[in-house]
Amino acid sequence: MEIILTQNIKGLGFKNDIVSVKPGYGRNYLIPQGYAILATESNKKMIAENIKQAAHKAEKIKADAEALAASIGSTKLAISTKAGENGKIFGSITPLQLSEALKEKGFDIDRKQISLDTEAKFVGEYTATIALHKEVKHEIIVEVVAE
Repeated sequence: MEIILTQNIKGLGFKNDIVSVKPGYGRNYLIPQGYAILATESNKKMIAENIKQAAHKAEKIKADAEALAASIGSTKLAISTKAGENGKIFGSITPLQLSEALKEKGFDIDRKQISLDTEAKFVGEYTATIALHKEVKHEIIVEVVAE
């Protein structure tokens, strides 16, 4: 089943992408929730026209995302958490914690845009990816330290 996404969905695609999903997922979840519409010929033409009209606006958004990535640069986040004697942390590091740490440094980034490349289970350094735009992704270093 082909659908057109009406908003960004992690793991599936970005707004205005035409993606193929299983019929039940499309009919029972994506379309009723308003996350997608059917990819009929008329809807495809409508989306193509919208994309054409919004092309210059999209360039500005991409440029803003690239500027934000440049301003973040090689920022290193330090997240303190409780850890055992062997360095194993209690609980886990969440994108919400990373988002709040970035806010403290002056960058307003939604937690849904942040993903840890590997699950943080021990004290140490990890990399996190920030999806600022469809084509702009930025990696930051996250240092997990014991309290």
